[in-house]
Parts: sequence; C-alpha cells; structure tokens
Amino acid sequence: MTHAYSESYLNNAKDCLSSFFDYAINDCKLKPDWITALFINTGYAEQFERGNPAYVAGMSGVELARAVITKAYGPKELPAPTNAEDCSPEYWAGWAVAEYQWFTGRRFKDIFERIPLSKIIGMYSVYHEMDITSFIDTMEELYKAAEGDSNLKRIRENRGLSQAELAEQSGVNLRNIQMYEQRVNSIDKAQANILYKLSRVLGCNVEDLLENPMM
Repeated sequence: MTHAYSESYLNNAKDCLSSFFDYAINDCKLKPDWITALFINTGYAEQFERGNPAYVAGMSGVELARAVITKAYGPKELPAPTNAEDCSPEYWAGWAVAEYQWFTGRRFKDIFERIPLSKIIGMYSVYHEMDITSFIDTMEELYKAAEGDSNLKRIRENRGLSQAELAEQSGVNLRNIQMYEQRVNSIDKAQANILYKLSRVLGCNVEDLLENPMM
C-alpha cells in the first residue's frame, strides 16, 4: 500500500487532526460531518492529505480549525480551547483517521463520503484501546462495502459494453478487466498502456478510471 506522505510527519499529523476535531466539535460546537465538509471544501484537507509540512506540522489543530472556520465564514470571534484533560472521542477519531488516511493514501473526501466522521466517533468505545491495525482493518471493510461499482465497471456499462467486448476492442486481457472491476487488482497500479487502451475504447480520460486519483 502506498502511504500518503513521509512517515516522519505522521505523528504531527495525528496530533494536529485530533486537536482540530476536538476543538471544532467540542469548543466551537460544529457538527462532526459539517466540520469535515468545511475541511474538504476550503481546500485544507487536500493540503493535509498530501503531507504539506505547513499544515501537518506547521499548525496546531486549533490553528487549523480556526483557519478552516475563518475561510468558510469570514473573521469571527472563536472560543478559547478548553484543553480537556481526558481524551475525547472526537480527539481519538482525528488521531485514528489521520493514521488511516496516511496508511491508505486515500483522499479525505473519499473517506468521509463513505464513512462519516460521526460514525467514526461512534467507534471510540470499541476501538480506542485496541491496536490501530484493528481500526484500519475495520475501516477498510466499511470503505469497500460503501464503494459500490468500480469506475471501470460503471463507465463500461454506461457505454453498453460487456467485459468481453471491452477486452476485444481494447486488447486488454479479459481476466485483467475482471480483476480490476472486482478490485482484486488495483487499477491505480495498472500499466500506463493498459489504462490508455481502456480509456481510448471507453471514450474517457485515464483519470476517470482511477479509484484514488491523488498524488
């Protein structure tokens, strides 16, 4: 699995995102799924998920939350952080999601579309004392269950082609197409010439076939 950015920034990223969610939800009283929408729509999520040092290491979580809220709503007075002594479910969720995003290299937009932050916070009681790998495994199960059809299958069916017809017209092995559509093999790791052949027949851009077109 290709990680989102250098592991040297991971602890900073986890500290930042955990404080971000804790402050935005518990102090600023924003709903969990609304703050993730603001995080994504203001562009800060994209910088964070790419491991931009200015965001994952150069800002505290409170500073990031204030930057997101200010960009979304304009200048406004925001509360001081309470710095609660106990680790809140919201703090844990930020910590865990930061590791999951780094581990998988997925976009926050794709993660939260499939698994809302409110649902992740609800996982706190079961997973907060477990090894992080248990959380990651469960997130992967939830993510894949929510994915639906692959982009390749959706576009192929929209063009009215069977797998066999696509294989014949593109010159790509039928079994390869089946494996990509079933996500047994990642189409994101397919050779460029295979992606080109498929996109040419399907009349789409190569990027339209990818499941995680970041980096």
